[in-house]
Amino acid sequence: MEFKFEGRLKTASMVLMVIGVIALVGGFITDSSDHHQRWWANLLVNGFFYFAIALGALFFYALQYAAEVGWSAYIKRFFEAMYAYIPYGAAVILIVLLAGQFHAHHLYHWMDHTLYHEFMVVGSDGATTYSDTKEAGAVLNPNYDHIIANKSAYLGGWFFWLRTIVYIATFVIFARLFRKWSLQEDEVGGTKIHFMMYRRSALFLVFFAVFSSTLSWDWLMSIDTHWFSTLYGWYVFSGMWVGCMIFALVSLLYLRTKGYFQELNDSHVHDLAKWMFAISMLWAYLWFSQFMLIWYSNIPEEVTYFTQRIFTDYKVPFFIMFFINFAVPFYVMIARDAKRNPRFILPVAFLIFVGHFVDTYLLVIPGTMFDHNEFGFMEVGMFLGFLGLFVYVTFNALSKAPLIAKNHPFLQESQELHH
Repeated sequence: MEFKFEGRLKTASMVLMVIGVIALVGGFITDSSDHHQRWWANLLVNGFFYFAIALGALFFYALQYAAEVGWSAYIKRFFEAMYAYIPYGAAVILIVLLAGQFHAHHLYHWMDHTLYHEFMVVGSDGATTYSDTKEAGAVLNPNYDHIIANKSAYLGGWFFWLRTIVYIATFVIFARLFRKWSLQEDEVGGTKIHFMMYRRSALFLVFFAVFSSTLSWDWLMSIDTHWFSTLYGWYVFSGMWVGCMIFALVSLLYLRTKGYFQELNDSHVHDLAKWMFAISMLWAYLWFSQFMLIWYSNIPEEVTYFTQRIFTDYKVPFFIMFFINFAVPFYVMIARDAKRNPRFILPVAFLIFVGHFVDTYLLVIPGTMFDHNEFGFMEVGMFLGFLGLFVYVTFNALSKAPLIAKNHPFLQESQELHH
């Protein structure tokens, strides 16, 4: 069966994208913050949030092959469609990073080269040069930050950009290869391609295990340059995974109502909903572990991250976000029957999808806008616009290949799933 991307869904995605364009253009024009800091911060929030969902889909897809999972074979094409968004999300993140490198904004304080040198010399022509040793005429550099300077080997110079390029290239290459091999399997059948994807998926997961953490350090945690958490990478990873499962589950339920994936039964829905529930609990566990250990130890250089979010205007969204992302799925979705009933699944999915967007928002905004933040049409419009783009790219990719991977060796097992 072929999926046709048309009708109300396509129109809705395009309307959302128009709203997003209006928010982007209007937000940039009306943003009065220094160097349009608010606009760039929200571009990073939305760029990373939807990129993370697509990356979560690529991870989950590879996990199914590496673990030789059978139940998901029937719906594998939808995850292929989701990770088609990776180049688009990566492009947005690259734009933000490049703009920071050329000082179009100051989201990343460590990109200021004056922070790394203890001394400065002001020449007769007014030009300033910086050095690490006290030369003739040198004075102390008031911008010098010894903490950031000690991180220069990791953050400064070419190494940061090398890592960024390697991350994106790895994800894009594996995504394209998985898609290519999947379509080839439709044509040739057998198990040769399946076992090749099994091996390549295991290889990808090795890269992903490292890169999913280090990219979160580079692109998000480095915003609060003086602070670090050893749980941060896992925490961000759990957020991207649950976002992926939410979007996949809601979309597949929608497609079933439109006559697609008719063999998607309650057992498939139950398994997808279990993932949504389980990863929500993982996310909550990591959130609490990170917060509790840092708050209890009360070490000044560590606890500052949370004081910035609790004793400011961010306090209400900070705690409401945790309540929604943990308590709502825990109390509603813990029952077996709830995981099979769209009347329970859909409201919870929509709530925690927005909740995890707020989580990403709070990873970025307090460290970039501090206590000068505003929330208005630009924030809402960007969120809706990028949602429209993600929906458009995903469902357009879904229409480019047969909806069911007909020669997958586990397809019959998946179609006959009942438990």
